[in-house]
Parts: sequence; structure tokens; C-alpha cells
Amino acid sequence: MPGESTSHVIGSPRRLAAILAADIAGYSRLMGFDEEGTLARLKRHRREMIEPTINEHFGRVIKTTGDGFLAMFDSPLEAVRCAIVIQQSMAARNTSLPQEQWIRYRIGVNLGDVIVDPDDIYGDGVNIAARLENMADPGGVYISGGVYEQIKNKLVCGYQSLGDEKLKNITDPVRIYRVLPDPSAVSRASHAKAKWNWTAAGFVGLMAVAGGGWYAFLTQRPAGAPEAALSPAASVPAQAATAQPQQNATRQATANPPGLPPPPPTLSGELPIPIPEASPAPTAPSSNTQVAAVPPPQSLSKAVEFGTGLRDCQGCPELVRLPGGSFRMGSTEDPSESPAHLVRVKPFALGRYPVTVGEWNQCVAANACASLLDGSSMAPARNLSWADAQQYVAWLSKSTGQDYRLPSEAEWEYAARAGTGGRYWWGDKIVPKMANCKGCGEPYDPRQPALVGSFPANPLGLYDLAGGVAQWVADCWHPNYQGAPADGSAWTEENCRERVLRGSSWRNDASYARSASRAYYDSGVRYPAHGFRVARSL
Repeated sequence: MPGESTSHVIGSPRRLAAILAADIAGYSRLMGFDEEGTLARLKRHRREMIEPTINEHFGRVIKTTGDGFLAMFDSPLEAVRCAIVIQQSMAARNTSLPQEQWIRYRIGVNLGDVIVDPDDIYGDGVNIAARLENMADPGGVYISGGVYEQIKNKLVCGYQSLGDEKLKNITDPVRIYRVLPDPSAVSRASHAKAKWNWTAAGFVGLMAVAGGGWYAFLTQRPAGAPEAALSPAASVPAQAATAQPQQNATRQATANPPGLPPPPPTLSGELPIPIPEASPAPTAPSSNTQVAAVPPPQSLSKAVEFGTGLRDCQGCPELVRLPGGSFRMGSTEDPSESPAHLVRVKPFALGRYPVTVGEWNQCVAANACASLLDGSSMAPARNLSWADAQQYVAWLSKSTGQDYRLPSEAEWEYAARAGTGGRYWWGDKIVPKMANCKGCGEPYDPRQPALVGSFPANPLGLYDLAGGVAQWVADCWHPNYQGAPADGSAWTEENCRERVLRGSSWRNDASYARSASRAYYDSGVRYPAHGFRVARSL
């Protein structure tokens, strides 16, 4: 646990700051089980996930301890968003490991007056954050009342009041809240009427709110609190700066990377796939465009010309007609991608590009979607939750008379592979300038993804299926493919809290951009690297 600070340091400036304190639950047990392996994973997590996430949310690491860290933020909103991302990223990493090897952080966030030294911070603002972290559940985030008052209407999540608590060496009681990104946990918590009792917290919590919380891996829940509140689905501003002008790369679907063989002309022995003509990137809507102008729905002829584009209305995303076929889904590179299995997909249409800022903002203008997005109209829409994507496809379906939806995970991978069997559609090794990801070549801006269509299309004429923004699909998250459907349909279930993301993002390295790579996130939580593309049946 980050160390407790003293109250006064002569000559150091004071300031108001949001303090995030974190440590690992059961660290001594983990070290006793596998000292070298635990230490290696801890260092890798700090390097690859924790420190970049803190930087992305405009914070800075003040110091690290053996099993924890202390960070400071100017904004309490960014501090809590950072805490949620860290916890959910850790949950994703834990799924491939036995439970006894899981690394789970406890996080406390406080807003308070602190004394800032060049290499450390001091004061009760730090001490309260450390106390909250010590109380938090493994995998949980506790915040003080001061933080709650600043963020309560700005995040799509709930907060469970745990009442006022007298903390060690803190003069006044502190109001404490548990952050609940899962809205269903709020409903359960609101029915818990018992007074918060630290002595009975472990046992009563298991009986009162079992099954709640953020992640499937949380097994211990504290007792319910007297009240819970769900904040409204307020807009969370995107973190994108003004998009930098970028030249679009060559868009010829027939072009192959230098030195690579041409792609196969068919998908698993199914229908031949015509190589489409080069399609221009979507045009930005005019400034006076409010909603899509919707012509009468056009029925497809019986002889569907696969590989060609279609657009159901002015301003609608361009789709590509894809033939049905069979392919081998998954890989042996990660436990979540196994077992590799044969899937047959029916014909469907998929967005040529991820949904753009311009396309998303038409839905906002129609009062059917929340959160107006900033940036270039040609940038991929991002900082969107799965629930946001559902708002968009519902509006698009109503506007066009067509049944728009998110693609299934199987449909997405089928389209990403484009009839190939390698790690990427162009082969097994990363090739510069083929994808928008870290270390994949120019153009690359660590602050934001490239404009849609800035990298070559795959053999089906589809862009940005590797890197760019991680893309929501319809499926619930399952830790592997045991029992997955073989007909290409979405794998869903009741009360699904976590949904699948495919395609990685520009912030990740090339290993995440593989066609088989998959991840998940809470369906109601927005994150700046998440977007989506649309699909519909033919």
C-alpha cells in the first residue's frame, strides 16, 4: 500500500488534487506462490497498462511501492475513469490465468488539499486516498464524498453510498462510495437496507449482493449499503484533440503489400468474391445536415452481387455485401481464442469503415444518440459504450426500414480474415503501413486514431479491421469458445454485463491487431479507444 504521508512539509506548495492510491490484494500470497512470475507480471502490467493509462487520463505517477502506486490528477473525473480502466484491463488479463494467480488491485480516490514536493506528495488528501484503497474490494474502486460530488452526473455508472466512516488519524468522518459501473448492481444495492457494518462486511456481502460488481472474477462482496444512486447517462467528453490532416493511403483492394503473395480468390471453397472497385472514403455531411434523408427501402435482387457496396440513405454508413462461407475461427495464441473451430456464416453486409464522427453526430442531431463528438467528421467515432452503439443501430434501423445491428463476433472475424488463414489478412508478420497500431509505421499519432480509410483495404474491400478503434460486436464475453455457436450467430445470454471488442486500437501494438485477437469491456462504460461498425442481414 502506498505509504501514509505527513501533514506538513515546510516550503512546499499546496494545491487541490485528485489522488489515486492502489495496491494489490493478497500480494504476499502471490509472491509466496510464484515470486519471480508475480514480479515479472507486475512490472509488465505497470509498463504496458498502468503507466500508459494514467498518462492517457492526464495524471502522473508520483511513486511506486512493492505492490502499489500513488498517482495525482488535476481532474477527479479523469482519476475515476483511469481507475475503472485499470480494473477492467486487469480483469481481462486475469481471464487466461488460474484464479490463484490473479492480480487484483484495490483502488481509492480522494479529492483534497496536498503538499507537493518534486518527488512526493503529502497531507490528509493522500492519507484519505490510502485509507479508501485499504477498504476497497479486490478489483474495486472506493471514492470519497468530495470526488462523488464532482463526478456524480458525468459518468455512466452507479455509486453505492457506504455512509460516513471514521478513518484512522483523520479528524472528521469521511463519506465513502463504491463505484458501480454495472447498473444492475445498483438495483440490487438499493434494496439492501442494513446499516454498513465493517465487522460483518465479508459474510453479509456475499449473501446480499452476490453476483454484483464489475467482473466475473470478483468473488467477495461487502455488505449492502443504505442507499445507491445511478447517475444519468451524461455525456463523457471525448479526449480527442482536433484531428490532424492526414493523406489517405491507396485504396485499391487489389493492391498487395510488397513481397506478399496475392490473397486467395475464394473463402473456404464458397462463393467467389469479386474484388471491388476502389471506393472513396465517406464524405463529410454538409453543415446543415441534421438527419439522414431516407429513400424508400430498396429490395435486393435475388442475384446479389457480392463484394459491391450499398448505402441505404444519404449519410448512412456504406456497407459491403459479403457472401456466406465457412472458416476456422480462433487460434492457439491465447486461451481466450481457443479452441479454434469451424463456423459457417450466412451472407450479410458489413460497414466498409467504422462509423465516423460525422455519421454518429447525425444520430445526435436527431436526438436519438447522446454525446456529440468532436474532431474531424472523417475520424472514427470513439469514446462510445456498447449501449451507445445500440442507440445508433436502433436509430439507423428506424430511419431506413432495414434491420441494422452490430456484427456477431464470428461475422467480424470472418470479414477481418477475408478468406486468409494468417495472423493478419496480409500474412503472419506485421508489415509497415498496413494497420493503425503502435509500432506499425506511419502515419501514427499516439493521441488519436488515423482517419478512416488511411490504410489499405483487405481483399473484401473493408478498411480498418486491424487497429484504429477497438470495435464492439453483439456477443457477450465468454473466456473461450467452448460451446460457441457454429452458425455465425451472436453468442448472447440474459443479463449480459460484458461485451466483446474486436480489432484492437491504435494504442495497442501489432499483437493485439491479429484477426483472432479479442477483448471485452463493461457494456455501459465509455472508453476513448472504443468504437464500432454496423452490419445488417441480406
